[in-house]
Amino acid sequence: MSISLYQVSVPVFIKFLGNLFQILDKASAFAAEKKIEQSVLLETRLYPNMFTFGRQLQRVADHATSYSARLAGLPPPVFDLPLTTIADYQALIKASIDFLTGLQANQIDGQEQREISIPRGTEVRVVQGQTHLLNNILPNFYFHLTTAYAVLRHIGVDVGKQDFLGRA
Repeated sequence: MSISLYQVSVPVFIKFLGNLFQILDKASAFAAEKKIEQSVLLETRLYPNMFTFGRQLQRVADHATSYSARLAGLPPPVFDLPLTTIADYQALIKASIDFLTGLQANQIDGQEQREISIPRGTEVRVVQGQTHLLNNILPNFYFHLTTAYAVLRHIGVDVGKQDFLGRA
């Protein structure tokens, strides 16, 4: 039995974005309990030259939605949302999940060789759908997701492996 491009992307993105949404509930409760401004939490990073926690969250959502949209032949969605509180980032994650939920398998499956154009400054990079997913999108998605999780662990938020992986 083979596995489809849709199966290894969209449902995976939805699952882990949902887990991240739940983790952010714990981050919000932690900030309230410790009397830490959410902006301080969102600006936390593991090292000075790394993205902030908030930027890590943005990258997770962007990798999932932009790739999926381009593979489906759609323009990447633009979510014009304020990003100053944890609830704002949860709204971004929810909007991302809603967008992904609206995609159908027939929009993604069979697009393994599809050429995807990605603007990079003044240049455009052209990649193939499956190769880009496996060699760039999934690794980046998990990198930023793991880093966001690590920032929270680093500052003392009580999250564990099961929060990251989710149930079932």
